[in-house]
Amino acid sequence: MVMNSKRDYLNAIWQRYQKADKNTKSLILDEFCLNCGHHRKHALRLLSRKSHLKRQIPKQKSGPKPVYHTPELLKVLKGIWFATDQMCSKKLQAALPLWLPFYEQEYDRIPIWVKTKLLAMSPSSIDRLLKPVRVRYKTKGLSATRRGTLLKNQIPIQTDQWNASKPGFLEADTVAHCGNSLAGDFVWSITFTDLFSAWTENRAVWNKGAHGVLSHIKEMEQNLPFHIRGFDCDNGSEFLNHHLYRYFTQRPKDPVQFTRSRPYQKSDNAHVEQKNWSHVRQLLGYDRFDQIKLVSLINDLYLNAWNPFHNFFSPTLKLKEKIKVNSKYIKKYDKPRTPYQRLLESSHLSIKQKDKLKYSYQSLNPFKLKKMIESKLKNIFNTLRLPK
Repeated sequence: MVMNSKRDYLNAIWQRYQKADKNTKSLILDEFCLNCGHHRKHALRLLSRKSHLKRQIPKQKSGPKPVYHTPELLKVLKGIWFATDQMCSKKLQAALPLWLPFYEQEYDRIPIWVKTKLLAMSPSSIDRLLKPVRVRYKTKGLSATRRGTLLKNQIPIQTDQWNASKPGFLEADTVAHCGNSLAGDFVWSITFTDLFSAWTENRAVWNKGAHGVLSHIKEMEQNLPFHIRGFDCDNGSEFLNHHLYRYFTQRPKDPVQFTRSRPYQKSDNAHVEQKNWSHVRQLLGYDRFDQIKLVSLINDLYLNAWNPFHNFFSPTLKLKEKIKVNSKYIKKYDKPRTPYQRLLESSHLSIKQKDKLKYSYQSLNPFKLKKMIESKLKNIFNTLRLPK
């Protein structure tokens, strides 16, 4: 008799053995040993085992029943999660109150019980609910920073931390859309990020000549909701040039503090390096953009859809404290908030500046911005595939 047949036979006679008297048990035991070829002691242990049938039935998980595992919750949560570009659970928890009203405008009305549970959900519960639909990927690009030597000795290295309790202290960097080769002409992206609020602006420029970079920096400054107080960049020639140096340091009113990072130390500009990934690479990837007509298309995407999407509707985490205990670092983060929310809470912005921000916020819808981003991206990559 094969193993499965022996198990089935044991299951068939087990209950009868439990209810039988002593003489009947002896007969059942003899029959079991004869049919299955078991030793009498081994057969006795199998038939006397009280937990035998329980092992055949799947065990129910101990503890309270799941509260959030319902299709209605997952439908709404998954829709918002994909619209936010698969945001992490801590940020997504902070984003849900902002996105739920727009979800109802764009799709169906959400039942009150679903809305209540979504707003009460912890980051751990969000992770458990989204676990089956998560996607992971990893990519890598080229470094295209070439040192500028003209003003290297005149622009000081930033040796102390800026006052990050007020907006206006920026880190700046560029990203090369060069594909696998730095040869020839191609599009670059300029990134500004504010240390206090994480407000980020991006612009595309053809090559990285001093005049082209300066004109786009002037345009980006006009679009910022605050005044620039400090400007910190890497050692690339697109920033370390006389045009930009004069523009920031020789202003008649409130000259900007112009500093640079240490050579080959990316951690000096860690904030903007992170935005290079989340605001440029995650959006445009690592393709080579070597057509000048793509510059206007990418700038339209940055200015009218991508930057408002992140600045108004994407919460960010901000490091409050970092302590070293033995060989381990313990980090504590502030509550996730959007750059827009942090600027509204700041006492360093005027009422006029805050009113302008509120007016911009009221004219936006994150789901419409997401559709606009997808449409503009499709246009960019369709143009890229066209013959030159």
